[in-house]
Amino acid sequence: MSLLKAVATVGGYTMISRMTGFIRDILIAATLGAGPIADAFIVAFKLPNFFRRLTAEGSFTIVFIPMFSGVLERDGKKKALEFAQEIMSFMAAILLTVTIMAIFFMPQIVGLIAPGFSHAPNKFNLAVDFAELTFVYLPLISLVALLGGILNSLGKFAAMASAPILLNLFLISSLGIFADILQTPGHGLAIGVAIGGLAQLIWLIEACRRAKALPRLVWPRWTPRVSRLLKFMLPALLGAGVVQINLLIDVILASILPTGSVSYLYYADRLNQLPLAVIGIAIGTALLPNMSRNIQAGRLQEAKENQEKSLEIGLILTIPAAFGLMILSDSIVTALFQRGAFDTASATATAIALVCYSAGLPAFVIIKIFQPNFFARHDTTTPVKIAAGSVVINLILNLILMQYFGHAGLAMATSISAWLSAAIFAIVLKNRNLYSPRRKLLVKITRIILAASVMGLGLVALKEFSGGFAESSRLLGICVLLLLIFCGVFIYFISLFLFNGISKEEIVENLKRWSVRD
Repeated sequence: MSLLKAVATVGGYTMISRMTGFIRDILIAATLGAGPIADAFIVAFKLPNFFRRLTAEGSFTIVFIPMFSGVLERDGKKKALEFAQEIMSFMAAILLTVTIMAIFFMPQIVGLIAPGFSHAPNKFNLAVDFAELTFVYLPLISLVALLGGILNSLGKFAAMASAPILLNLFLISSLGIFADILQTPGHGLAIGVAIGGLAQLIWLIEACRRAKALPRLVWPRWTPRVSRLLKFMLPALLGAGVVQINLLIDVILASILPTGSVSYLYYADRLNQLPLAVIGIAIGTALLPNMSRNIQAGRLQEAKENQEKSLEIGLILTIPAAFGLMILSDSIVTALFQRGAFDTASATATAIALVCYSAGLPAFVIIKIFQPNFFARHDTTTPVKIAAGSVVINLILNLILMQYFGHAGLAMATSISAWLSAAIFAIVLKNRNLYSPRRKLLVKITRIILAASVMGLGLVALKEFSGGFAESSRLLGICVLLLLIFCGVFIYFISLFLFNGISKEEIVENLKRWSVRD
């Protein structure tokens, strides 16, 4: 599969996943609002996701995929699957042990990540109850990540990219089925998380079976390849750990702020995650196995070219998305979430947080695009060091900015630390002669910013003109928002053409270049 097709596949399914995720969040916001049950569920849901990003989709994936791709390139599919079998069996045993221990010590764990809840016993107890149910998600989704890594390395991206849709559908269903049966709707959502994880695992097992790439689960053994993977995983685990600690810091500090702060940041981050996932994560997901195979085969120039094209496409799409989210933040939050228990004050607070997160969106995408250059070379130490510096900066900024801006200060700190991390990644890549953007790309970025600025001015004017219509009814408000988004996209691409940020000939050339099979 070509790199462009892979990015389009991952991005397309990710878009569907995020849209179903928005429906999920709209229903959760309407049912739970931004009160104690919502805060408790969000904290409980973050726990398995923390460990998932720390291990399965963090340190494990960034080490496993380059190693699996290397074996695949050198020794063929059969040997690669034997390697995957060894790893999966060992991983399953570890995950089962961790899950049992975590459930046993759940009150202590919740006390660590949400210390502010200790002053509200009802909220604390709910968080513990929810977390004991949601943590079952961890071993399931970790095995999903392994099977997805196998399929991605084989150039089959659809199954893994579409799997999160199942989780969203089960969470939506759980609200309807369990909301009035169980003690709280939050209990139903927690059960939905566990069932959704099982559904994703079954989906990936079937996809691997169809691809004739399903490893067998055998008795775990300590082998040289397991030892080598863990050796590379250790610095990657530390790197993923500091990144997740960075995110947990926001939750810990938000739990100290007034009730609702955790929810405001969650909903704002969800909106910011849409372009990040569709653009940054999609490109990073497709780029990692691509670069791993190119580097293993000695095609270093091709690896650099794919890095350049990935960065170009990422910024063409991300910069206007950041402008749009900041300008339309209040309209987006109101249209999507303001209903039921989620009132005007909650919408305003969430919109402010969204503006702060969106300012760092291009930086988040740049980081996702730069990281595969290190991981493909089995260099997990450098990202650790950069991530550790980011945590320190984020913590300092959090403690300062939250004093003046409350929950918005936490979002500001996250964006600022992301920009600093992106700059450091770029400097390190240049100094090691691994990648440096060409002058042509730097000029193009300037033109992209100009085009996005024109779009921004147009959106401000159109938003002011349409304000009265948007406020007259909810349905009309949604229609106005969609029209504003359409107009923004139109203005941006017209401006981009006028500023010579992109040309028809260049589009054709890029499509031809990217359509070359890996």
